Amino acid sequence: MIKRNRVGILFVISAPSGAGKTSICRAVMEKREGISFSVSATTRPPRQGEVNGKDYLFVSRDEFQQMIDRDELAEWAEVHGNLYGTPLLPLVKKTDAGEDLFLDIDVQGAGKVLSYFPNSVGIFVMPPSIQVIHQRLKGRGTERPDELERRISAAKREIAQFHMFHYLLLNDDFEQAVADMCSIVDAERQKTAYLREVWW
Repeated sequence: MIKRNRVGILFVISAPSGAGKTSICRAVMEKREGISFSVSATTRPPRQGEVNGKDYLFVSRDEFQQMIDRDELAEWAEVHGNLYGTPLLPLVKKTDAGEDLFLDIDVQGAGKVLSYFPNSVGIFVMPPSIQVIHQRLKGRGTERPDELERRISAAKREIAQFHMFHYLLLNDDFEQAVADMCSIVDAERQKTAYLREVWW
């Protein structure tokens, strides 16, 4: 039986808010071993049910600025009035240990990470329509009307940048989208680019 020693793969997943990327990633993690979420830092307050250190690393603006000053972030950006960033050290440590990571991130940050980590894999999750995005965000009940409209405008700009990613995943059928994401993960795991060595 052939055994493989490889570095982990960083899957950079991006989509407009409400496109379903997080739900798809969670479903894939239940079907595939050895893959977990990268935890981003943010200055926005936690939503109901979110856990600090698991869903996000919730920090103050001062703490976030200190992370920037110490070059501890692979990327950071201000999105919808809040700061978001990707701590660099956990990405390096986990992928070097052979663990695959899902990085659930906005389009602006995704471009920076894809440049910073040239072997990372970019996947853009496309919603069926802008109308579906509007319905999902409204149903979530977490945004004020002005915030909702700002997110819809941002969604249109983000969709226009899908070409910077390696894969385009349409989420008009959730189970099919999960199956497609599993196929991407499986295919990337077979690539020789991530192999250190193989043996029998």
